[in-house]
Amino acid sequence: MPVLKLVTEIRAPIERVFDLSRSIDMHAASMAGRGETAVAGITTGLIGLGESVTWRARHFGVWQRLSSRITSLSSPHHFRDEMVSGAFARFVHDHDFAEIQGGTRMTDTFDYTSPLGPLGGLADLLVLERYMRRLLDERNQVIREVAESARWREFLPA
Repeated sequence: MPVLKLVTEIRAPIERVFDLSRSIDMHAASMAGRGETAVAGITTGLIGLGESVTWRARHFGVWQRLSSRITSLSSPHHFRDEMVSGAFARFVHDHDFAEIQGGTRMTDTFDYTSPLGPLGGLADLLVLERYMRRLLDERNQVIREVAESARWREFLPA
């Protein structure tokens, strides 16, 4: 059961970073290279407590669906999404935000279990853990770029 932790510092207000992180449109933009689109549940705007989204995306050459629900939310410091259905045996993704001098520290903690028992564990060692870390880092870099520019207005209500 790998637990990935990524810390990203962003020169933008905490409220902006928090909302960009729960924006369905921002997520889709950050994953555009994988064809990721929201196909059910909340498919645009900001996802909130108790709401769910189903994503369709291509990973490892295979089209997949993954549904998650926001199970905890304390604006603008924390939210958690948990897998409802999808390729993993389970996952819990905590998003934490703290004000720092000049901006926001965003911390992602992604705790997951691969499918297929011991075979999934082997996949983690060989490729999945590195793939997931890179995927989360790419998403965080897009959030940083958007939050630190005027582009954030494209994704958040005025």
